[in-house]
Amino acid sequence: MPSHPIVTATLLAIAFAAALNTSSADATSADAKAANATAARTADAETWNLGDLYPDLGAWETAFGATRQQLAGIGACRGRLAEGAAVLADCLNRIHTTYRELLRLFSYTYLDRDTDLRNAAAGERFSRAQTLYSQYGETLSFLDPELIAIGATTLEAWLAATPALADYDFLIRNTLRKGAHTLSPREEQILAAAADPLSAVSNTYTVLTNAEIAWPTITLSDGKTVALRASEYTRYRAGPNRADRKAVFDAFFGAYGQYSETLASTLSGQIKASAFTARMRGFDSSLAQALDVDAIPPAVYETLVREVNANLGTLHRYLRLHARMLGIADPHYYDLYPSPVPQQRTYPIADARELVRAAVTPLGPEYGQRLTEALNHNWMHVRPAEGKRSGAYMMGSAYDVHPYLLLNHNDDFESLTTFAHEWGHAMHSLLANTTQPFPKAEYPTFIAEIASIANEVLLYNHLSATAKTPREELFYLFQELQGLRGTFFRQAQFAEFELASHREIEQGGALSGEKLSRLYGDILKRYLGHAEGVMSVDAAYAVEWAYVPHFYTEFYVYQYATSLAAAYALMEKVQNGGAAEREAYLSILKAGGSEHPYALLQRAGIDMAQPEVYRAVIRRCNALMDRIETLLTEHPGIVPVTAVSADRKD
Repeated sequence: MPSHPIVTATLLAIAFAAALNTSSADATSADAKAANATAARTADAETWNLGDLYPDLGAWETAFGATRQQLAGIGACRGRLAEGAAVLADCLNRIHTTYRELLRLFSYTYLDRDTDLRNAAAGERFSRAQTLYSQYGETLSFLDPELIAIGATTLEAWLAATPALADYDFLIRNTLRKGAHTLSPREEQILAAAADPLSAVSNTYTVLTNAEIAWPTITLSDGKTVALRASEYTRYRAGPNRADRKAVFDAFFGAYGQYSETLASTLSGQIKASAFTARMRGFDSSLAQALDVDAIPPAVYETLVREVNANLGTLHRYLRLHARMLGIADPHYYDLYPSPVPQQRTYPIADARELVRAAVTPLGPEYGQRLTEALNHNWMHVRPAEGKRSGAYMMGSAYDVHPYLLLNHNDDFESLTTFAHEWGHAMHSLLANTTQPFPKAEYPTFIAEIASIANEVLLYNHLSATAKTPREELFYLFQELQGLRGTFFRQAQFAEFELASHREIEQGGALSGEKLSRLYGDILKRYLGHAEGVMSVDAAYAVEWAYVPHFYTEFYVYQYATSLAAAYALMEKVQNGGAAEREAYLSILKAGGSEHPYALLQRAGIDMAQPEVYRAVIRRCNALMDRIETLLTEHPGIVPVTAVSADRKD
């Protein structure tokens, strides 16, 4: 991927994907099958309609050829930007016209491939789009050096006098800011050309873990046989039977353990690729390079890790309370996920729509109306399927169309919160794309996760406030705490591991599967209070590092934790305030990529480099646990009978 700021944050968030290659002869026959399958899926209300991007594969091929031709028009701008403001404006328009269509091409192939990673023809199209994207970056390599060579004085004068440059003011000023780490035109071209081969290890990881590892099959205590793909693992690790949970952990991480050295090689290769580009650009580290993209002060990362470590006692309090509710005297890592208050209710996709609609009411009528309209379209691919990518994401890069959401909805509570989360992303894209011109619409990940987590915060508030019984309220309180554990503490844990693994490579070390498991295991044990007897972590589960795909997008995960902190602070302001507080929040979403995220949040009263933001999350955690203790005191019979017997080995 090119390093220029116009590269979309949405793609950076999910572009560790791979391509499956096949011959042209194989692709021809598979294309016809894929076209028929796409037409059939469109009729399904739970399957997205990619026809909104391109009506058929022929239209995609035509657009692909036209976009490839447009690259020549961009190349003609090389060496000409200093000729004057009019020339610069014309060239920037050419660049963004091409980029706009390129994102649409890329989005189509990414989405089509992810519904079935075994489809070789779809994989080939994705590979072609990825290569074209890399060629675009290589063609664009002259832009930053030439802008910097023009100089701030001249560019500011052109901006003041040339309305045609108005949409590019942030791009131009941000490029000047990064001048110290911008290389010569030839060096930029070489780095851009290297982007495709440098992504090979992440592509290998995606194919291996999604399509080629033979996932184990286990039989649960009720006789049900389960194939433990990632989506099934996340479902059955929360089962009520302790022996089942242990079997799920043993089998799932046992499968990763069999490939630990191969996966250590791919992760090490990814880290080395990041370290290489950081060195070439004159950064002290990969972390410094990653933070510089959006002008995030290093103090943000440092303060997050420091404050979380200083407050691990709050996490340990939760883990003890969780184990107490489950009736488990010797909690292990496989006991982490079940709700201590089982609930029979399921959350079909129709219920998820209505609950999220109701939950976001505090964000006002504009937000609610936009969400309602969007939910009436088939923009989602809802259900798990063989070969489908696991997890969930939102793809909002097609500026002229609409967002798409990939889900693996299991009708459980986690599926409900994921639904709210991804629609937060989608609403962010809708608001940014309808408010900002294309060059300023793409928002950084640092802001993106605030929008998604804010939706989750509002959902928890709505569910707790409308609970019909103390037990139902208790369920939601524990679910929120589990979310805080997973998004705040766990992502900070990931961030600490990621920094340590990068430093190992940057300091001349090497990473084997054994070393990565030891490094990850030590951090995991500290967070979960292994030495203090809070929760035991079996050595075999330390291979969990191989399960986290976000490590292939450098220094991405910390933003979940910082975003959670910002989201809780902002939603507190929204719910305790009025129209001004609501509009302050929505203005962040509508700003898109028109300003650096740290400064944008500061204007809204949130300073992510200060401890107070993170301490607010700690206070929230303790307040939830205080409420739980009150409910347990006032309603002594509220503890479910099933929780008391959950420690049995049957």
